[in-house]
Amino acid sequence: MNSTMIESLKKRRTQYALGKNVSLDKDALTALIKEAVRHAPSPFNAQSSRAVILFGEQSEKFWSLAKQELGKIVPADAFAATAAKLDSFAAGVGTVLFYEDQAAVTRMQQQFALYADNFPVWSEQSGGMAQFAVWLALTEAGVGASLQHYNPVTDEATRQEWNVPASWKLRAQMPFGSHEGGFGEKAFMEDSQRFIVKG
Repeated sequence: MNSTMIESLKKRRTQYALGKNVSLDKDALTALIKEAVRHAPSPFNAQSSRAVILFGEQSEKFWSLAKQELGKIVPADAFAATAAKLDSFAAGVGTVLFYEDQAAVTRMQQQFALYADNFPVWSEQSGGMAQFAVWLALTEAGVGASLQHYNPVTDEATRQEWNVPASWKLRAQMPFGSHEGGFGEKAFMEDSQRFIVKG
């Protein structure tokens, strides 16, 4: 069985060696990211996922803020490695900051009280699907990316810098750019340990 989606999935890999040599311009990348988030599924069509899309100096500023905040808590003897990793993210074309709007979650809890306890969980699942949709869309466009989690360390500085609504909860960051490095082999666990098929 041939599947273009499966082939795209195989190409989606974590890329730490990012550069600025992408063929798509800012408008095209923005449209691609928006469409991916827009069409990612969400429970009861809650559409709780939000995104702040940063390019160029704005993206670099996010990773600079992350470096400042992490410098307050990472031991001095370990900070050089941390700083180098953050610099590699800043070397890309941009960064998507993924949020989940807690106001939307609360609204759904009130509207569908029977499922109130589930909506925070479903919100996280919805956010994960939005992140994956963007990552896969970037992959198909030949753009490298990785998924990072420097929240909650960066939350307040980010909120202040870009006037992010108070109800938006930062869940992940995705630096993206050109592929400036290759990938090693990916190992997979045995199917017998991962799948049960009956019938």
